[in-house]
Amino acid sequence: MKVIDKIRAAESTNQILFSFEFFPPKTDDGVDNLFERMDRMVSHNPAFCDITWGAGGSTADLTLDIANKMQNMVCVETMMHLTCTNMPVEKIDHALGTIKGNGIQNVLALRGDPPHGQDMFVVVEGGFACALDLVKHIRKQYGDYFGITVAGYPEAHPDVIGSDGVATLEGYASDLAYLKSKFDAGADLIVTQLFYDTDIFLKFVNDCRQIGITCPIVPGIMPINNYKGFIRMTGFCKTKIPAEVMAALEPIKDNDEAVRAYGIHLGTEMCKKILANGIKQLHLYTLNMEKSALAILMNLGLIEETKVTRSLPWRPPTNVNRVKEDVRPIFWANRPKSYISRTLGWDQYPSGRWGDSRNPSYGAVTDYQFMRPRSRNKKLHEEWVVPLKSVEDIYE
Repeated sequence: MKVIDKIRAAESTNQILFSFEFFPPKTDDGVDNLFERMDRMVSHNPAFCDITWGAGGSTADLTLDIANKMQNMVCVETMMHLTCTNMPVEKIDHALGTIKGNGIQNVLALRGDPPHGQDMFVVVEGGFACALDLVKHIRKQYGDYFGITVAGYPEAHPDVIGSDGVATLEGYASDLAYLKSKFDAGADLIVTQLFYDTDIFLKFVNDCRQIGITCPIVPGIMPINNYKGFIRMTGFCKTKIPAEVMAALEPIKDNDEAVRAYGIHLGTEMCKKILANGIKQLHLYTLNMEKSALAILMNLGLIEETKVTRSLPWRPPTNVNRVKEDVRPIFWANRPKSYISRTLGWDQYPSGRWGDSRNPSYGAVTDYQFMRPRSRNKKLHEEWVVPLKSVEDIYE
């Protein structure tokens, strides 16, 4: 399902939606840990989760793999970032074709940051120069299949912001006009860059409405988890830090626990002000950490740790090709994630355990109920592991 459709449906009931962003870890253990964390966070029913592409396309294959597992095993509506950096059109179409085949309908179209070690974005041969080109290409090649999200910059794009930390009026207006061109080309949702001055975000939303951008604008909220990381990220994005925030952080900057607690408080107050101004969506940049993001949502009353609701006893699939499924085998309770992961590649459904074991879609031997270590007790061996020596043995 497209995220924009979820938002439109929620608007009709005045429901507040929230979502999470993750990035691909650098190690295999990190990936495993991410899925464990993601599984816990998804139990609180976010509207969607997105996964980043990595600077210079450095994590392209990993991002595709994680996005597939998010959609089809974690079963959360997934939005994949896609950038123009180091991406000729063939690679872009390969990525889009892959996620379409995996039932994913949401893309965040970005120009992308320069590759590591480079200061300027350079157009790769046969590639695109900007996010606008990417939006046009997706709409031309894939029609209305994908929901396309684009980035919005409340303080203007970092490339437009001067050495004094502020964009000129002309630069800000030009950046807004460019955002309008992405909207006109087919983008149906905007997620903003991080910010810490809520008034700047609210002014940005109003300015967008004044020039005819009518799609939902979702604020990107990045909780402060530690001081050095906060200074590094705001410096990279050229984000304005309000004086009162710096004044609060300075005395506690060496105390990570105190900084995190303040970050939760600040994030909560920012979100309260945003919600009070009629914005009904929140997007949390988690940096692959769960406690601060969940604490903010709990403070807002949007989630309760003791109440994890599901409309079915299993997590329903989000793959657009399987979303109507409403049944599971009777043994789902023992292996709540196994059904989707084991049947995803079935080419002769329903073959499965009672089909031909030579079929390439057949499950592994370890899938059998009686091959599980916990079931290998004496009684089962006596009943099932006695060899049959004659036809008469069948009739005992």
